[in-house]
Amino acid sequence: MKKNLLKDTLGWGFLLWMIGYILGIAFFSIVPVSLVGWIILPIGTVITLWVLHRRVNGESIRDSLVIGVVWTGIAVLFDYLLIVRLFKPADGYYKLDVYLYYTLTFFLPIFVGWRKRQMPAR
Repeated sequence: MKKNLLKDTLGWGFLLWMIGYILGIAFFSIVPVSLVGWIILPIGTVITLWVLHRRVNGESIRDSLVIGVVWTGIAVLFDYLLIVRLFKPADGYYKLDVYLYYTLTFFLPIFVGWRKRQMPAR
């Protein structure tokens, strides 16, 4: 695997997940638990879009697909291990906000990668 692709997949994937995790812990004590995900989702989406536009350099649609798959895998794995198993949320964890988060985590790298290849070079 190319060094840049490794950084873009594992490095950024874990860092973005960690940002959401830290935000979740921070918001947990100040907003109702049922709203934590809905508050983090737009913040995380903006941060993810910035990373995809400014820091990720996928060279092909295949790279973008790999990034989407790996980022989603990281999110699912670490959510399960460090939220579901560790905190055992009383009302469960997997709700609409989480499924939307996983969907965006998968499709945003593909969409942004496709758009970057469609736009003329500056």
